Amino acid sequence: MTEGGDGPYPAVGSPDFPAIEQRVLARWKAEGTFEQSVRARPPERDWVFYDGPPFANGLPHHGHLLTGYVKDVVPRYQTMRGNRVDRRFGWDCHGLPAEMETERELGVSGRVAVQEFGIAEFNQHCRQSVVRYTREWEDTVTRQARWVDFGNDYKTMDLPYMESVMWAFAQLHRKGLVYEAYRVMPYSWGAETPLSNFEIRLDDATRSRQDPAITVAFDLVPEPGDPGPMKLLAWTTTPWTLPSNLGIAVGPAIDYAVMESDGVHYVLAEATVAAYETQMSQARRVGTVAGDRLAGRTYVPLFDFFAHRTEAFRVLAADFIETAEGTGIVHMSPGFGAEDQEVCEANGIAIADAVPVDEEGRFTEPVSDWAGVNVFEANVGIIRHLKAQGRIVRHDSYEHNYPYCWRTDTPVIYRAINSWYVEVTAIRDRLVELNQQINWVPDHVRDGRFGMWLEGARDWSISRNRFWGSPIPVWRSDDPAYPRIDVYGSLDELERDFGVRPDDLHRPFIDALTRPNPDDPTGQSVMRRVPEVLDCWFESGSMPFAPSGSRAISRPTSSWSTSTRPVAGSTPCMCWPGRCSTGPRSPT
Repeated sequence: MTEGGDGPYPAVGSPDFPAIEQRVLARWKAEGTFEQSVRARPPERDWVFYDGPPFANGLPHHGHLLTGYVKDVVPRYQTMRGNRVDRRFGWDCHGLPAEMETERELGVSGRVAVQEFGIAEFNQHCRQSVVRYTREWEDTVTRQARWVDFGNDYKTMDLPYMESVMWAFAQLHRKGLVYEAYRVMPYSWGAETPLSNFEIRLDDATRSRQDPAITVAFDLVPEPGDPGPMKLLAWTTTPWTLPSNLGIAVGPAIDYAVMESDGVHYVLAEATVAAYETQMSQARRVGTVAGDRLAGRTYVPLFDFFAHRTEAFRVLAADFIETAEGTGIVHMSPGFGAEDQEVCEANGIAIADAVPVDEEGRFTEPVSDWAGVNVFEANVGIIRHLKAQGRIVRHDSYEHNYPYCWRTDTPVIYRAINSWYVEVTAIRDRLVELNQQINWVPDHVRDGRFGMWLEGARDWSISRNRFWGSPIPVWRSDDPAYPRIDVYGSLDELERDFGVRPDDLHRPFIDALTRPNPDDPTGQSVMRRVPEVLDCWFESGSMPFAPSGSRAISRPTSSWSTSTRPVAGSTPCMCWPGRCSTGPRSPT
């Protein structure tokens, strides 16, 4: 193919594709082709395309290029149809990616080390690192012939954006859709912060792992009518949770076999006896007992670390018990298992002091034998101790898929921790309903992977025990005798109550805003901000309205005080952003 004159192709010979590329890009730039394609379409034909922003603390790779081409095709197609498509580029700035890179560069690791280094200095380094490669990103995106507006870009760390994120939190709280709870959730001891269920289901977050699987004998407290000493056989792949055991769960509708050997009676699910043929080779079947008959009995604690918990160490009925693996009997450590917490608390066994693991995944002093030892490393010592006590009936190596922290590559644990949640379950039915109105491409996604995820959606943990992020805009009285909680949704509201208008919402500056508790007649208690920051996915989800700043959003004042969790009484708005007064505009 040839073309004479000043066209983009050489006049003779084979085409020089790199030269063609440079000439086309130069012409687009000189003539403002992209800008003209936007201005030439009328505002009333506005068509919105939401493009999730990348991090700029690393160079773009092939994955970014692939998705970038897809993101370019759709707006070009809509532009060709006569629609006006603004394509404002943005930068994701907060969260673990920036913090992990900063920790590596500064040679500090962990929350304590960051606090000793200085939060202000640490966050300043994060601020610099997240824009390190913006020029390289712009060059690469431009080279791939993608049309986006870099001149009017936005950053999630900008003050207007962060104010909008604060406004979004306050709106959810006002509607009764935000609450605080102490519950078991995925926890990264490498990053020293909780993770959302979404984060442990990322493609690269789960991998094959071998863990010890042990079957442990628990002694039932004798009761009249027992045939003799009775031991419940419980199977676990987390031996490190045994020191904080507070209960044992059985299936109320499951039949349990009683196997006698040398006068000792071992209890395990009837359906699992064959799997323990070797261990039970010298035993004989002497009876059967239903799970609901075992429920309510007490047993002797394996360890004495929490023996003072007199309400604990009971056999509990639980509907989730299965017999496909193990013995049909499950040990319960409510500080380290979501189902354990639910069942134990329903039976009057609270977590209380039974979470003897610190932020770095190490045992604390209550478990004195392994204090300071990482829980996974403590497995060997715990198993050795139980074997010496004659408690181990079987010891295997168990290979299974296990979640890892997507940033630190450390195995996740489940640990009770205080966190703030969005009550997704309260709006789940509405989400499922609206999903049916979306034109998915390919269409099977609607009722397939995405639809099933929506149907099973759980409440979302949105707080992180970290430093570089949008703050949870909640101030609490430091004296529980005078309880009060204030939630703020704008800089105006902060200025009204604290007498200063922040020009930076990051820690530690936002933490310095304090005031006397208005509900304390003694004048001694102080309103202080809770220490957590928001999950960066929360502010990513704010992108449809946040780049313009919250001051562009018409909204009522959203700070108030309360001593308890608000009751979800109002119906939340679930329309597209822009189809009510709280958003900028709607997609076509």
